[in-house]
Amino acid sequence: MHFAQTSNGVKFAIVSDTHDNTTNFNKVIDFLNAEKIDTIVHCGDITNQETIDEATKKFKGTIAFVRGNGDFDLDNVPDTIELDLGGKRVTAVHYPDLAKKLAESGKYDLVFYGHTHRPWEERIGPCRLVNPGELAGQRYKPCFALYDTDTDKLELKILEKM
Repeated sequence: MHFAQTSNGVKFAIVSDTHDNTTNFNKVIDFLNAEKIDTIVHCGDITNQETIDEATKKFKGTIAFVRGNGDFDLDNVPDTIELDLGGKRVTAVHYPDLAKKLAESGKYDLVFYGHTHRPWEERIGPCRLVNPGELAGQRYKPCFALYDTDTDKLELKILEKM
């Protein structure tokens, strides 16, 4: 694991649990492209390579993916990523238990995870532990999160309200 610098990581998106719902993922990508947001952190359960290929072709920025339990054939996708986004130390994983341990480590400002499909935020010491919800729309309304490093504002975006 390592920290990768981004050139313009002031505002970025966090998504999870796409489960091949390319219609919803494309709606998010169109919104992010229009807003000139150039980074997506995807917290797993993409489900197949075609979804990754379509998203990376359509999105004008960079997408950092992690592997979830539904990503059986995605051996090229890491289990964990670490990034430096706008001066914030960020990590992403799929599983909530591992995310909590990472948040408790004191190494990160932001820890993102998926798996539960439920949007959630809590603080563990100075670290924000965040689940952006699901794009698939299987259990909850499809949603994702936006984070602004300048204002420290985290915003949940519900697709049907966009």
